[in-house]
Amino acid sequence: MPNPAPVTADDLDLAVQLAVSALEEVPADAWDDKAGTLEWTCWETVEHLSDDLFAYAVQLGPRMPPRSGEVPFVWHARREGGPFNAVHADREAGPAGLLMTLESTGALLVAMARTTPPHVRAHHGFGLSDAEGFAAMGIVETLVHTHDLASGLGLRWTPPADLCIRVLYRLFPDAPLATDPWTTLLWATGRADLPGRPRLTRWRWNGVPHAERA
Repeated sequence: MPNPAPVTADDLDLAVQLAVSALEEVPADAWDDKAGTLEWTCWETVEHLSDDLFAYAVQLGPRMPPRSGEVPFVWHARREGGPFNAVHADREAGPAGLLMTLESTGALLVAMARTTPPHVRAHHGFGLSDAEGFAAMGIVETLVHTHDLASGLGLRWTPPADLCIRVLYRLFPDAPLATDPWTTLLWATGRADLPGRPRLTRWRWNGVPHAERA
């Protein structure tokens, strides 16, 4: 099997738009329910996802992006056990406002993925990465957290296989290539079993560009 095409800003934009469309189906009274197996509510999970996309975008933002730490925004939780975010949506704006926050932070990362020169590197805890890597991370966060939400709410959610293949190749070098791509991505993030492979209890991706891996 030839290597998949690189992950692009358009891939990220597609992932975010598909997620927003799926989450528009969440009943208004379900946003305080737990998101699947997470300890966060559905509302908190979307805030966390928005925060991930924001954090990846700003990490690429400085003229000289940080290579040994994160851009020093203040992250805090609104309740004990809740996610530590710099981004929080105004509850008075309702679910439509929450999804606008998600779409907006996604657009920030899409813009950075499109405009950041390919030689630029920035810090991430899973490896010094480039714009393609941060776009791929944003896609993974979007796909799997939408899965968390959908599984808890009984919504259907199956993202495009080719999108899963590209992010698996970019971030998960040990993932099998002959299994269903979406199930494999869920397995790689500790959310599913694969035949002959136990469910992962610890996992991480590799954000370092392929040519720079040891």
